[in-house]
Amino acid sequence: MDIQFLGGAREVGRSALLVDNSLLLDFGMLTDNPPQFPVETPKPDAVVVSHGHLDHVGTIPSLLSGDSRPPIHWTPPTYELALTLARDTLKLHGGSYNCPFTETDLKRVTQVSRTHGYQESFEDAGYDVTFYNAGHIPGSAHVLVDDGETRLLYTGDFHTDDQRLVSGTTARPDADVVICESTYSDVEHENRTEVEKRFAESVKTTLWEGGTVVVPAFAIGRTQEMMLICDAYDIPCYVDGMGKQVTEMLQQYPEFVRDEDAFRRAKSHARFVTGRNGQRKRITDQKAAIITTSGMLSGGPAMTYIPEIRSNPTNKVTMTGYQVEGTPGRDLVETGSAEIDGRVMPVSAKVEQYDFSAHADRNGLFEFLDPYEDSPILINHGDRCERFATELQEAGFEATAPEVGSVETI
Repeated sequence: MDIQFLGGAREVGRSALLVDNSLLLDFGMLTDNPPQFPVETPKPDAVVVSHGHLDHVGTIPSLLSGDSRPPIHWTPPTYELALTLARDTLKLHGGSYNCPFTETDLKRVTQVSRTHGYQESFEDAGYDVTFYNAGHIPGSAHVLVDDGETRLLYTGDFHTDDQRLVSGTTARPDADVVICESTYSDVEHENRTEVEKRFAESVKTTLWEGGTVVVPAFAIGRTQEMMLICDAYDIPCYVDGMGKQVTEMLQQYPEFVRDEDAFRRAKSHARFVTGRNGQRKRITDQKAAIITTSGMLSGGPAMTYIPEIRSNPTNKVTMTGYQVEGTPGRDLVETGSAEIDGRVMPVSAKVEQYDFSAHADRNGLFEFLDPYEDSPILINHGDRCERFATELQEAGFEATAPEVGSVETI
């Protein structure tokens, strides 16, 4: 079995793996300026997608330009999320050279889509493939690929601890080789319950003092997690941005969330923003938490809310996810000011950061890999893949960190 790393090796973003020039695992993009895509666009016999985040599905429609029509296999939520993200990409970049696909390519995705649940094996391109719950976001999957001789486990992104939205992964299928993500290989997450309590106490204090809290959050996964937390701690909240659409969609797939009843309650508890008739500006006086995209302040309704609340030190901005270097969110956390809609704005409101990560930390990665001590481990999807591979070697594993473009024979 030959595996070519077309992206996502020694980096986070544009994940893409080609097995035997035949089966493609993920095909994402790196949201840089300009965006970065996998180093080549192959013509696989079939495509299998691990989950619906941009760095794993963002370039999928481009596979269907020209004469190629490979079937695309994914879970139902991943399919829906891929379409949502692709439409958003077309809206943002459709008229520019930066967009790798067209509206026609996007329409073709629905024609070749094949959806599968967890542990429902299927065959394509000569492989037997099975999805296992990866505990990252709804619909996220570990992908087990079996060619009759070698069993390859591609972890995708995963979490070993429970979140309110999804349960942590417990799947450890037999595998001869593992391709493992390493996003947080040098981090130990604080206990999630303690993080939630600190967040809730901070928000409630601000609301009690008469302030408003803006909660920047990724539309997929994080927005819904924050809704569930606000409901659990009885924090009044609004939801704005693409997270509204994602929430509505996920309600159609209750089997992919941890607690269907809690999810329904959280959706009822939250108030969805329409954005009409100046509603956003009025909401900033409501003494509530406003959960909104974008999670790194690089667009979305946050562009309206931050300028409205920034000058009052009673107000608060609570960052809920990792802030990539160079983004307005990172600048705000580090300097207290950020470029919003082309203007650098000082922010007098308090700025706090919380670790609500949906990835396994260092301990979780070791815990997951423990059953595979006798199998070769290929490390990808991280900023320190080589270092983590060395640390695994020191712990007794056979581990390497391939480069983008390299081919590994297993």
